[in-house]
Amino acid sequence: MIELATRAYQLPLKHVFTIARGSTSLRDTLIVAVTAGGKTGYGEATANAYYRATIPELTTAVESARQTLASFDVTQPDRLIDTLLPQLATLLGEQAFALCALDLAIHDLWGKLRGEATHRLWGLDSNKAPLSNYTIGIDTVPKMVEKMQEVADWPLLKIKLGTDNDLEIVRELRRHSQAIFRVDANCGWTAQQTIDYSGELADLGVEFIEQALPADDVEGAERVFAESRLPVIADESCVVESDVARCAGRFHGVNIKLVKCGGLAPGRRMVAAARELGMKVMAGCMTESTVGISALGQLAPLLDYVDMDGAALLASDIATGVHLERGRAIYPDRPGNGVELLEPLAG
Repeated sequence: MIELATRAYQLPLKHVFTIARGSTSLRDTLIVAVTAGGKTGYGEATANAYYRATIPELTTAVESARQTLASFDVTQPDRLIDTLLPQLATLLGEQAFALCALDLAIHDLWGKLRGEATHRLWGLDSNKAPLSNYTIGIDTVPKMVEKMQEVADWPLLKIKLGTDNDLEIVRELRRHSQAIFRVDANCGWTAQQTIDYSGELADLGVEFIEQALPADDVEGAERVFAESRLPVIADESCVVESDVARCAGRFHGVNIKLVKCGGLAPGRRMVAAARELGMKVMAGCMTESTVGISALGQLAPLLDYVDMDGAALLASDIATGVHLERGRAIYPDRPGNGVELLEPLAG
């Protein structure tokens, strides 16, 4: 029998976070706890207006799994992964955000019942995790410089773009930092803009461009793939497993978001699919707390690039676990995903 508990939180951000689609100073998130055998696993999914995921809808979807969880025999912990997760995927269908929260919690519980970190149960070495970038949201240029200087010791910075003066922003930020830049337009550019910008961005020390075009601009993506001086990474164009194959020939790599694809189990399958197609693999976050970031940390050793700065963007957190120091992931000596809430959920 698995007991289920949920709780919604509002996570305050250090700064107003602006991308091409809008701004926020708070992140609504749902934490899920699953308990069995005296151990509790934690998962998370943030709300997101772009993907029409609200906290009430997430809560209702997660609660629909309560009976399935309550009737599940956990005397063999590996069945949590081999049997329960496929059952939940069938039950929840396309409700990927809710499935993610449950998937992360079940992986955490699995590791805690096995007495080993999730990534080690997969045979992975945390020392192979790539450095994470730190994200600088859109703002006035002086404010973006100020934000960047707060993390002057980070070697990788992701710059959010999608304004009328994007090149000017990157030129000015480059004057104040020697960090490697990545840029993310969040669907804010055209194909021609992307191609035109790519040369100067390359000269300014940008490593790659993430999701420059709207996800439905297939022809534009093919043009950019062929003509851009910089590699292009899919984000909004690569949401679920079936999208990976569609990104071949349109992007050099994919950015996997656990919340969007349904958690660690489908995330690992997406990594494998991208590798088979010869694509680079990144995974990113959606400003989760340390609960979600710790789960992403388990996947990190499989990746070329990672954006797991969500908890680092918060003014206050709700958990401890995997955290970042100057972009390097620090893993606690704990089983599962390494997560513990600062205030445990009631059953």
